[in-house]
Amino acid sequence: MNKINNAFTGFLFAFFGAILFSTKAIIVKKAFADTQVDALTLLTIRMIFSLPFFLAASVLVNHSTGNIRLSHKQWLSIILLGLFGYYLSSYFDFAGLQFISAGLERLILFLYPSMVALINRVFFKQPITRAQVAALALTYLGIGIAYFDEMQLENANPDFIIGSILVLMCSITYAVYISGSGRLIPVVGASKFTAYAMLSATAGIFTHFLLQGSFVQLSEAAGLWEYGLVLSLVATVAPVFLISAGLKRIGSNNVAIISSVGPVSTIIQAQLILGERILTGQIIGTVMVIMGVLLTGWKSRDQAVKAG
Repeated sequence: MNKINNAFTGFLFAFFGAILFSTKAIIVKKAFADTQVDALTLLTIRMIFSLPFFLAASVLVNHSTGNIRLSHKQWLSIILLGLFGYYLSSYFDFAGLQFISAGLERLILFLYPSMVALINRVFFKQPITRAQVAALALTYLGIGIAYFDEMQLENANPDFIIGSILVLMCSITYAVYISGSGRLIPVVGASKFTAYAMLSATAGIFTHFLLQGSFVQLSEAAGLWEYGLVLSLVATVAPVFLISAGLKRIGSNNVAIISSVGPVSTIIQAQLILGERILTGQIIGTVMVIMGVLLTGWKSRDQAVKAG
């Protein structure tokens, strides 16, 4: 029974983490429209507000009774994964959002579950179950249908290809993070991994800003700090820890598939908040993505029952 509850709890953590992550594109697009800020400056503000939470988490973990001493290899892996997942991936994402809609960004980004499954299969010899294949088929067919309609609206955008490529790079680097973290978190713990991975990413972002950022824009952009605070609390700190907790309980493949609810959430929010149109293809795709997510959650519980 505990295994059932653990799998279902992991499903809920991953689900709500994905919903909160999906607000990021909406907040970023609003910030670009209202403040004329560039991607690097906004990303830096986001991490300035997030930094105290990750520092506090690292201190708490180090003083906990179950604290695990990390090997040099584990330290290096955490640092590299942090740089891939929340420095490179976030920078590509923010940069891409300057050129394409929030709905399209989320659709391209959610190519990553198939990349995660492929990485796990090729490098870690992790099999892809029938349930995961069925869920992937549903979610990606749904995303493909929605993407086709979205692409019809965006084909007149001269920066469409540049924005799409940047978000695709975000998807690839995030897939590396999800796959690698799914291997490390069960060993070192979700809180410890997340705290140090995020601190590594923050160091990467701050270094980038020191080399190429504008301190004038950082101090003068009206309303920028409010957006940074919301990005930090709602779209960074809370979902990062929720996703890590989900990874610990149900693994990276399942988290990747469950997180496919993100495009659905973003498309709805984009229409309500940003005024982006919801097309017929997006509605059909939404239904198929939800079916894939529900299939994944049900199979996770079913597998836990059989294991018990």
